[in-house]
Amino acid sequence: MNFPSKLVENAVNEIAKLPSIGKKTALRLVLHLLKENELNTELLADALVNLRRNIRYCKECHSISDQEVCSVCKSHHRERELICVVEDTKDVLAIENTNHYRGLYHVLGGILSPIHGIGPDQLNIESLLSRLSLGEVKEIILALPSTMDGETTSFYLAKKIKESGVKISSIARGIPLGSDLEYMDEMTIGRSIVRRIAYE
Repeated sequence: MNFPSKLVENAVNEIAKLPSIGKKTALRLVLHLLKENELNTELLADALVNLRRNIRYCKECHSISDQEVCSVCKSHHRERELICVVEDTKDVLAIENTNHYRGLYHVLGGILSPIHGIGPDQLNIESLLSRLSLGEVKEIILALPSTMDGETTSFYLAKKIKESGVKISSIARGIPLGSDLEYMDEMTIGRSIVRRIAYE
């Protein structure tokens, strides 16, 4: 691809690193930003820099937050005896958008993947077990991807959690194998949460 300017090429190369964005889409975005008011482009740049410098992760559930403890963990209207374990913050957002779940969350920050060198120590598993040790939690819902790595992670967690005596369930498998929660419609996710089954 030929570029009229090295500055344009550099911007396209950086934007093309984002997921699902190829060089043609990146070029369209760069050309759009050049047509925009300069202030709008600066606001976008400032928002991205501010995001990277100031974003935090909730010290309880590890979801993205502006404060030390996120709004879900702080809320007095949530069912504190129920924790839904998910891979990433995007899964929290997907479940929250269903309006079917009123418990708390625990974000693992990934799933076990020996091929990619991700073991239990790279995930937020110990903090989950610490939350269970407080005795408030009665049920854990495993809402991890229906992939080989997701199932391996669920199996590993189930073994660890069983020692605490807490009930373990998983979301109902209305979600197709090999798919991620962020791509599911709210109805399917909501039904899976409501009709969760005991994890065996």
